[in-house]
Amino acid sequence: MIFGPVPVEQAVGTVLAHSLKLPESRIRKGIRLTEQDVRSLGKANVTEVVVARPEPGDLGEDKAAEILGRRFLAEGLSPRAPFTGRVNIVAGKSGVLEVDTPAINAANAVDEAVTVATLPNHTFVVARQLVATIKIITYFVNEAVLNRVDAVIGSGPMQLHGLARKTASLVLSRQPDTKSRIVEKGRDSVTGRLTALGIELGSVRVVNHQPRAIAQALTSVGGDMILVLGASATSDRMDAVPAAVMQAGGRIERFGMPVDPGNLLFLGEFDDTPVIGLPGCIRSPVLNGADWVLQRVACGMTVDDDTIAGMGVGGLLKENPSRPQPRNATLSGTRTPNVAGILLAAGFSRRMGGQDKLLMKVDNMSLLERSAMAMTRSSLDHTIVVIPAGHDDRRLAVERLSVSLVEIPVEAAATGMATSLRAGLAAVPEGTEAVVIALADMPDVSEEHMNRLIEGFSPQDNREICRAIAENGAPGHPVLFGERFFENLALLEGDRGARELLGRASRFLVDVPTPGLGAVIDLDTKEDWSAWRAGQWGTTGTKDDHPRLAHGL
Repeated sequence: MIFGPVPVEQAVGTVLAHSLKLPESRIRKGIRLTEQDVRSLGKANVTEVVVARPEPGDLGEDKAAEILGRRFLAEGLSPRAPFTGRVNIVAGKSGVLEVDTPAINAANAVDEAVTVATLPNHTFVVARQLVATIKIITYFVNEAVLNRVDAVIGSGPMQLHGLARKTASLVLSRQPDTKSRIVEKGRDSVTGRLTALGIELGSVRVVNHQPRAIAQALTSVGGDMILVLGASATSDRMDAVPAAVMQAGGRIERFGMPVDPGNLLFLGEFDDTPVIGLPGCIRSPVLNGADWVLQRVACGMTVDDDTIAGMGVGGLLKENPSRPQPRNATLSGTRTPNVAGILLAAGFSRRMGGQDKLLMKVDNMSLLERSAMAMTRSSLDHTIVVIPAGHDDRRLAVERLSVSLVEIPVEAAATGMATSLRAGLAAVPEGTEAVVIALADMPDVSEEHMNRLIEGFSPQDNREICRAIAENGAPGHPVLFGERFFENLALLEGDRGARELLGRASRFLVDVPTPGLGAVIDLDTKEDWSAWRAGQWGTTGTKDDHPRLAHGL
């Protein structure tokens, strides 16, 4: 890669290294400068810009990140679409993340342009949680560097061990002077931990704190694993609770662990079922060593004497405020946002000479079905399709898909796109953090468009409006809006209005590159359809006579 200043007239096709604020616009870093950009810079009296240019064998940051992201494909793990040289790896289910630490360290030592960051080894994660991120530092990186990284990370630098044991039983012991609230506190705390793991608590036995009584309880409970919480701390293998396991015919694999809190845990087995002797600190919601053992046993991982002996480094958990409480496990770490999609399909095809453009066939399906399917196949959590009431053909086109159908009165649909948008917003599920607004008459918008917008969304970085741009830099559709703008969107009227919203919120706006010209190709007339089918639509990427949300959304 060649990096440095060049005269502005020589900058066409290069990648702008630093954002530039012009009198009437802003050119963001990371975009390929077009002839129009260079003209704008010239008018603003900019004579020189700092840019990046590829050398032979170089790949762009997004392509490089995408290639490396494929190496992290594993059961329950998937890479998201690249954005600004970053690919996030996300968990698709709950489980314990196993990281090949030497491989990740080796990858990070190959070249300063490539970085890989992961959660700590053996972290328990939940579905949608971010587990790793690959970031290409430079705008271009040579393919030879990627090959070297590829060689050191191998075929699977991370694994996600999903839940293997679905049920558990609990034996609680009590002394004559044990207060009921202590027993209840232990049961409630264990129940909360199991619920966070997705495990059902079955049998619960409360017995006297005597080996015989505890042993009898062990033989009468079922479940995929057995948890035992004694009334008093276990201080030896021959103490009441571990002795009860052996008396029942089981064995003790490990007594004690180098994790604080949690030292007094023991791990055993009875009738081929794991038995975990819980330390008294389990009554507190604070993370302790028992959580580590419980998580790994629940996910079917091997936990033995050597495993527990190796937990000492990092095992000092006491008074560490950065450690999350296990009952808040679903809130710990970074997760992907909850994003809904709204497909606006309530127009009347007035410029089609009596034909319904949304029912015209593309690849043996209606355009409406094709557009809705792109959303359902994407990373969107929920898809809402807005159509006019009484249009049964449109309803039939999408009813087999996993969408929520919203029908609005014909007279309301006739007032403009904003009415459809308000209806879609009203149907957005509670807890939605962003919406992707798409138009149903754009045949080349795919799930990749949706995914790239989702990846671009980052409230902490002020990227709360993500607008798709075509490969030629023209702004278009879809557009993602963060939750902060839902109220503003609901106040729009007619077919215009969001242009002003984008202007007022420009500091939250980021343009997201998407493939081809799909972001700006919409089909309103028979001529549009003919040109598109002939591969001649969109040579300029804009239609000045078409005031779409895409250009002002």
